Amino acid sequence: MRYLTSGESHGPQLTAIIEGLPAGLSLLASDINFELARRQKGHGRGRRMQIEKDTVQITGGVRHGITLGSPVALVVENNDWKHWTKIMGQDPIAPEEEDEIKRKITRPRPGHADLNGALKYGHRDMRNVLERSSARETTVRVAAGAVAKKLLSELGIHVASHVIEIGGVKSAVRDYESLEKLKEITEASPVRCIDPDAETLMMKAIDDAKEQGDSIGGIVEVIVEGMPAGVGSYVHYDRKLDAKLASGIMSINAFKGVEIGIGFEAASIPGSQVHDEIAWSEEKGYYRKTNRLGGLEGGMSTGMPIVVRGVMKPIPTLYKPLQSVDIETKEPFAASIERSDSCAVPAAAVVAENIVAWELAAAIVDQFYSDRFEALKENIEAQKKFAREF
Repeated sequence: MRYLTSGESHGPQLTAIIEGLPAGLSLLASDINFELARRQKGHGRGRRMQIEKDTVQITGGVRHGITLGSPVALVVENNDWKHWTKIMGQDPIAPEEEDEIKRKITRPRPGHADLNGALKYGHRDMRNVLERSSARETTVRVAAGAVAKKLLSELGIHVASHVIEIGGVKSAVRDYESLEKLKEITEASPVRCIDPDAETLMMKAIDDAKEQGDSIGGIVEVIVEGMPAGVGSYVHYDRKLDAKLASGIMSINAFKGVEIGIGFEAASIPGSQVHDEIAWSEEKGYYRKTNRLGGLEGGMSTGMPIVVRGVMKPIPTLYKPLQSVDIETKEPFAASIERSDSCAVPAAAVVAENIVAWELAAAIVDQFYSDRFEALKENIEAQKKFAREF
């Protein structure tokens, strides 16, 4: 199962095409729109979220609410396109109109793809880079992830996330009553944090950064329950599930680190406090007494909750811009400013949730017979039964 996205930040639309989705899965536009709306929320979001009210059109691969087994095509239109038709239009423009229409960008922004992308493709106008490298592209990645989440939920696998740090403010609450309770609390929180005291301080930190023309980052945590044991591989390096999850998290714009379970903490404590002891009961079958390794051992799922964290750096578009160099004149300048958020960590938690969902769904579809969804569901139940009785 794979997907491809296309489209620019201020182009007419964003598109995703999903290949390999089983036939017979119930899928509605509302399943996807729910996740798209979640992505646009959060304290610290910029004006773009007020312009775009993202909704999806399913333009292929689904009939009467059921997937056909053929590629599924998803389209999200950019409402702001009407203001950018000349600047981002597909048709050639006359030479005398270039300076007026193109709004040529020659000053790369530190921390962005601008300069590296220009060097890679030879673009003298770096709008050709920033339009695609924009985090706007995560819109249709969330749409694809929403499809994956629907597949997982139908298999009894559920995904949630929360924010555990913003701008140095850390959540002191890490335990949650249930995944449903976690979802309930985070959906009501402007920063998707389950610690009400930290929530207040996080919002203040975001407001302070905005007032100072700065930005702040943070850490998000994704939790998955119901994953069967044995998904992934210890045999082939490129099929290890933890590697796929790490790659997925690191593919999100502005993410600079990932850890699974206790992660980097494992470097400073003895092995007896790192590894999870194995137990067995007639009701559960095999399980771990703790979950320090985050539901993954040897590149495979253990059946315990999967726990993945990602570190998002501060957004590099600053209203007090850093110094850069104009690629035409080679003179130093303050970097150009595009519309931006002061903090997108709460939204990034939703993106990470959907990216993790995609990687898990893809691993399941790759490992089990999946042309028909009902057959896939039977195979997953059979695997869980086998693991309990082994």
